[in-house]
Amino acid sequence: MSVLVRSAGAIVIAGAALLGSSALAASQPPPPNCSIADQAGILSGVSASLSAYMFTHPDVNGFFSGLRGLPPEERRAKVDAYLDMNPRVEADMQGIRQPMTDFRARCGLPPAGMADD
Repeated sequence: MSVLVRSAGAIVIAGAALLGSSALAASQPPPPNCSIADQAGILSGVSASLSAYMFTHPDVNGFFSGLRGLPPEERRAKVDAYLDMNPRVEADMQGIRQPMTDFRARCGLPPAGMADD
């Protein structure tokens, strides 16, 4: 058998496997509790928790409010430095955001960075 025939055969088999697996993936129902309504409910809870945290931690609120208008790279660098110096704030923020992190993982969505949300 020539290399061309073997290569063509391998491509056909790989294509069939790829199409077959995508057909299976498309036929599977989405994970439970992954609708836009579910996401909106989780986001509203996270937003309410974040608002309460910021109002009860004016220094943290002041820092993050001062980031408005900065370029994304500068904002990210300042946030990273601030959280490095304030590990308790970082832990609090992660706790507040955990329901959204869990939703993204359960529903197959990519993780989001804090500055990107």
